Amino acid sequence: MALNKKTQGILLEAGTNEFEILEYYLYGQSFGINVHKLREIIPYNSDELTRIPETHPSVMGTLLLRGSTISLINLAAHLGKNIALNQGDEAGSSDAFLANNRPVVLVCEFNDDVVAFLVDGVDQIHRLSWAVVKPMDQFFETYHPRFTGSVTIAQRDILIVDMEHITNEVFGDGGHYSASGTSEDLQPDRASRRAEAKLFFAEDSTIIRQGILSVLRKAGYVKVEGFGNGKQCLDALLRAKAENDLPMLVVSDIEMPELDGLSLCKQIKDDPIMKDISVVIYSSLINDNTSHKCEEVGADAYTSKPDVNKVVHLVDRFCLNDGVETQR
Repeated sequence: MALNKKTQGILLEAGTNEFEILEYYLYGQSFGINVHKLREIIPYNSDELTRIPETHPSVMGTLLLRGSTISLINLAAHLGKNIALNQGDEAGSSDAFLANNRPVVLVCEFNDDVVAFLVDGVDQIHRLSWAVVKPMDQFFETYHPRFTGSVTIAQRDILIVDMEHITNEVFGDGGHYSASGTSEDLQPDRASRRAEAKLFFAEDSTIIRQGILSVLRKAGYVKVEGFGNGKQCLDALLRAKAENDLPMLVVSDIEMPELDGLSLCKQIKDDPIMKDISVVIYSSLINDNTSHKCEEVGADAYTSKPDVNKVVHLVDRFCLNDGVETQR
């Protein structure tokens, strides 16, 4: 099953705070993934799997898909059954569910990479508003980094899984979002100019938010403030507008509970007083379709995760007028 993302792009207008999730199952419990991260859905065939020794326990092996080798992660094994059981009594009925459903593979693309996830089955696509997505800090704080939020549909609680975080748990150590790789950007001669620049950073992932804030502060941007979603950032902007103390720049993720980054950008650019604030979109969803949407809402630049150097370059470009050549 291939997904027609061109059709999705036409149906979902940029800046409306809407998105679509595919509902799928693990242990009989409903989970969700943003459709923009899905390339296609294929049946699972164990005979087509190549086992790889000495890999992460959650990696089942690799699949060959149209000439490309793709790692396959067993998502149920990685998340663990306890997460599903915490969602309600229905989650305990996984044996009956699995008896009537065949496992499928979600082939995903984000951060300029392709990775596959084995799930127990899929249901349907739901169109939602980010306004109805509850942030994870309201419940299940232990599992917060693995989930973007929760939404209730037809009395079913659906956890929206942060596939990027899962992939990083399996294949990386979070070093992408640390200051360890940014020494070339931390020149002391820029420290005084950076110290005067005020900027906001909106990102729902605590790990990414803290990592980027640490990098920017180490670079000399001491007036950077972080926010857990677009609504928190917009509220802070409105307070700053009332105090005549607006930031020069807003850097924002796209996927966030309550208010997404595209809607945040549109509201900034539609405001006659805030419209001159530069907005940079920093997201794992950057591709041809979302790049077009970034331009529709008036974003001044956009770049894909996880390269922190790009963020520092872009911040310098708009806060210091560096004119560094970067991706629009």
